[in-house]
Amino acid sequence: MRIKICGITNLEDALDAIDSGADALGFVFYEKSDRYISPNEAKKIIEQLPPFVQCVGLFVNLPAAQVDFICKRASIDIAQIHFEADEKFFNSLQTRHIKVIRAQSKDDIINSQGKYVLVDAFVPEFGGEGKRLELDWFKDVDCSKMIIAGGLDSANLHELDGFNFYGVDVSSGVEASRGKKDKQKIISFCEEANELS
Repeated sequence: MRIKICGITNLEDALDAIDSGADALGFVFYEKSDRYISPNEAKKIIEQLPPFVQCVGLFVNLPAAQVDFICKRASIDIAQIHFEADEKFFNSLQTRHIKVIRAQSKDDIINSQGKYVLVDAFVPEFGGEGKRLELDWFKDVDCSKMIIAGGLDSANLHELDGFNFYGVDVSSGVEASRGKKDKQKIISFCEEANELS
């Protein structure tokens, strides 16, 4: 089970996440978010991280060229595209990327099978609201390439057991306050995630 801790805004939280077993860290480049971080500040954190940790940049409503520019400046490995973009956008994007499916029905889940995607609950504000997805939507669906997000924490992760998700993505579920993580919550989350099959 791959684990991504999103909404990193400082080095201490980044290192706590890595020490707890996170595989990836998420940096929010969406200025309307409480967890926004500038590319320069993200770069300062990333430059101090140990090797073999993936850094993911979250983007909303930016042109492909700007996404590429920010990823290069901040040393981001993967762009997380958190908005509806057309094929022209993805064809012109130079950075490795993952699409976010903002699911509103089971059909959105079914249509996403077989592709590496991050599935989050639909909210108008583009994430960060901790809204849960309906797990019934994933029944009889191949989840082996899906990363699930939305309202996860150490207390409810056990509900994902048996679905065979590729990974989990958490932000608010491991926070002490908006934009600041809680070390013990991160540790507990990672421990629970590693128990999943």
